[in-house]
Amino acid sequence: MLRSMYAGISGMKANQVKMDVVGNNVANVGTTAYKKTATRFSDALYQNTIYASAPGGGIGGVNPGQVGIGSKVSGIFKNMVQGAIQPTGRPTDLAIDGDGLFKVKLSENNYAYTRDGSFNLDANGNLVTAEGYYVVGEDNNPIKIPKAVDANGNPVDVGTANSKRVLSFNISKEGKISYLLEDGTKMPVLDDKGVIVKGTQQTLNIAVFKNPEGLEALGGNLYKASANSGDPIKTQVMGKINQGAIEMSNVDLSEEFTEMIVTTRAFQAASKVITTSDELLQEIINLKR
Repeated sequence: MLRSMYAGISGMKANQVKMDVVGNNVANVGTTAYKKTATRFSDALYQNTIYASAPGGGIGGVNPGQVGIGSKVSGIFKNMVQGAIQPTGRPTDLAIDGDGLFKVKLSENNYAYTRDGSFNLDANGNLVTAEGYYVVGEDNNPIKIPKAVDANGNPVDVGTANSKRVLSFNISKEGKISYLLEDGTKMPVLDDKGVIVKGTQQTLNIAVFKNPEGLEALGGNLYKASANSGDPIKTQVMGKINQGAIEMSNVDLSEEFTEMIVTTRAFQAASKVITTSDELLQEIINLKR
């Protein structure tokens, strides 16, 4: 069988994978905080038809002669470049401008990470994702917006004689949460040095990875740490939180349509190699006549 047929088959398979990736990017052009992926190829096997030889005996050296046997997918890379920030006005919508991901709790001692900050509040005041997973703070406890606070500024679920209702909440650029009470005061109360003198402080857990492209996608805009992403690192260098906004997909449709055209033509060319090789084999068979 001709080697060119196997080369054509490998080219079709590789370009089919690339088309799958392009199709997924196009399908997620409107997905919040989606990160596009790209396919890379490499040449596959080679068969030596001429072996290299060194100069000597009055003659020069000979270069190797090799015939390639197709291509293969060498990698599918995720592009973690930030998407555009879109204002929404919803206080529970959060966008990270810069590095980092929100940490969410899937189950007991099971956490994931996301750039999708389109959060909601449940009936208990917990900040949750669209699928109901808890958004956690630096202490890995769920972020909870209380209905009221007592005289010491501690959260309470029932209104009492000495408690004050929470009217709204604010999340700073650093992810620190404060509340506006019904009497117009803010909680927690800080001194001139920023030390808490009354109330408690909740801070969003923003995870930063050395290799965010190594995160494993779980679906639902969630990621988990992999062997090549490493664990979150302790650093003060992280993105700033924008309340009332979300991050858009970083897919560029013009690029994806161009890749779609190139991939289609490459697939057609590889299939043409197979049909042409078949014609050559037919000529060989016809030699018998």
